[in-house]
Amino acid sequence: MQFDLTEEQAMIVGTVRRFVETELIPLEDEIEATGRLDPARARAIFEKSRALGFYAMNIPAEYGGGGLSAVDTMLVEEQFGHTKDILIRRAFGNVYESLLEGTAAQKERWLLPAVRGERTCSIAITEPGAGSDAAAITTRAVRDGDGWQLFGNKHFISDGEFSDFFIVSAVTDQAARPRHVSLFLVDKDLPRVTVGRNQPMMGLTGTSHVELFFEGVKLGREHLLGVEGHGLALAYATLGRVRLAQVGARAIGKACRLATLMTDYANERQQFGHAIGDYQMIQQMIADSVIEINAARLMLLRAAWDIDQGRNPRDWISMVKIEAAETLGRVADRAVQIFGGMGYCKELPIERLYRDARIYRIFDGTSEIHRTVVARSALKRGAALWDIGA
Repeated sequence: MQFDLTEEQAMIVGTVRRFVETELIPLEDEIEATGRLDPARARAIFEKSRALGFYAMNIPAEYGGGGLSAVDTMLVEEQFGHTKDILIRRAFGNVYESLLEGTAAQKERWLLPAVRGERTCSIAITEPGAGSDAAAITTRAVRDGDGWQLFGNKHFISDGEFSDFFIVSAVTDQAARPRHVSLFLVDKDLPRVTVGRNQPMMGLTGTSHVELFFEGVKLGREHLLGVEGHGLALAYATLGRVRLAQVGARAIGKACRLATLMTDYANERQQFGHAIGDYQMIQQMIADSVIEINAARLMLLRAAWDIDQGRNPRDWISMVKIEAAETLGRVADRAVQIFGGMGYCKELPIERLYRDARIYRIFDGTSEIHRTVVARSALKRGAALWDIGA
């Protein structure tokens, strides 16, 4: 086992970290104040990132992406977690691996422009009645000659206001069991596609979360992504990588930023003639945070390593989703406590990180859902899930 970063990994991590610190974090206050990222600023950070070769790093080099391995991607995604979601989306892109399953024509029309930053995509799976249970969707694609008509609605579509096309899940055979779900590539400007209201959130300021309505949208065979009826498997594979990167790795990155802030403050803040870091109650909060961050990171890298070995990391992804999200919640809470009144004040980034942290236990499958996944696997597989020698 080799735990040191390679020279190349250290260079990538260091370069991304400096970019986040110098180009992105300084924009956070403006976004919190205005609720949006200025388009000119968004364009500027995109151009700088693309010039450095940072855009779409998760996509293979043959399509113009960075071609990073899963482990390398997680190392980078951890750095992404240090700042706001909207800044990462604009600077580094949000190109989903499911687009790699497209035909040559689909890649030319949707994937390659997304990798170049000319088009932006969102995944549209969540519905008012189908959150963690992606198979419970009611959006349907009804056969219409050689194509389909799409009916239904989605909500909480992250970045939907900015995106110009969507990967949409829809039932294509109501009677089939298991559910016959397919994925479709749907351009925002197609007739009968309507973008509804933006749904304001407690955190994630600047990122839109919109409703989508499809009222008989006409789709041809060129809009079907992958094999008809296999949409759930493709969606789950994509969402697994999303959970690992955008939840697991970024949660760890946010926890790291909070740990840095709280330890610096504990060394500087004086009470009763001593730095508050001298007191055991403060030390315990710091120690627990450091232990939990490192435990979550090791789980994350193990799951990513499994992906690079061609294995199915489903159980590990669920474990990482739980551990990283709940670690972030605990670290954020301790940071507020250590900073006291200033931690609750909008003058410092602590309270916004605290608000942002809360969603990590909910989106991309709640902690409760992922605990069910882990428990069922443990009951089925036994010691193979926890005993290194089994």
